[in-house]
Amino acid sequence: MADNIKKDAAAEVREFLSTRRARLAPQQAGLPVHGGKRRVAGLRREEVALLAGMSVDYYVRLERGNLSGASDSVLEALAHALQLDEAERTHLYDLARAAAPSGRRATATSSRVRPTFMRLLDSMTEVPAYVRNARFDILAANALGRALYAPMYDSPLFAQRGPVNSARFMFLDPASRGFWSDWDKGADDAVAFLRTETGRSPHDKVLTDLIGELTTRSDDFARRWARHDVKFHRSGVKNLHHPLVGDLALPYEAMELPSDPGLRLNFYAPEPDSREREALALLASWAGTGTAAPATND
Repeated sequence: MADNIKKDAAAEVREFLSTRRARLAPQQAGLPVHGGKRRVAGLRREEVALLAGMSVDYYVRLERGNLSGASDSVLEALAHALQLDEAERTHLYDLARAAAPSGRRATATSSRVRPTFMRLLDSMTEVPAYVRNARFDILAANALGRALYAPMYDSPLFAQRGPVNSARFMFLDPASRGFWSDWDKGADDAVAFLRTETGRSPHDKVLTDLIGELTTRSDDFARRWARHDVKFHRSGVKNLHHPLVGDLALPYEAMELPSDPGLRLNFYAPEPDSREREALALLASWAGTGTAAPATND
């Protein structure tokens, strides 16, 4: 079992570094390009080593998956050479910590929403809000949140199982393509968020099982998973098509709950007097008043 975990971790490092190297052209890295056809996409290993200020042998060792013992200065040099963004740089550090001899274990993720946050969700009557974990399980939602995500709650995927999971809905229910106005972007983001979480929690078996399920049942997921893209889930605009109120462009915020590792509070807050605000008011009247609705148990 331990050997399999080490092999998986090494493969993750290898694929992450090689895909970051392949996407970066020499011109983007400020390197001269001489005549002749290059045999590799992006940078060669020796070019990354040059940019990072390390020997080719050492970089090859790193790209083969051996980040154990790599110092912060080495990781920073790699991040600079490969022009990693914030999410990618953090992912590299997560992979290095997972490869450490101590064998970092996953932080226990809560599966329950505390009464304090249940009351907070109840009080948020004008905006859709919900609490989810890093595996995209929606653990609790206010009445407006349930109304907004009605197509997901009504999906036959969750008739016999729980909790509602937006990643499963996106990749395993054809109805998701009508719900997300820009399905491809939503799918790219969801996979990148899950890939980021695997770096943070490499020993989370439930997360691993979810990824295995989606990889085997969805070619769309498997293709995106192979890219090794990572991304933070903090804020943005989500474009949805609701069966009752039509197209919505909803600004969202996603905040981690420090007292509940792995849980995030998500809410949508459109501008006052906007069409989206009017649409949410219509949804609120349709949903009526209610309490935060916890999902079914795992």
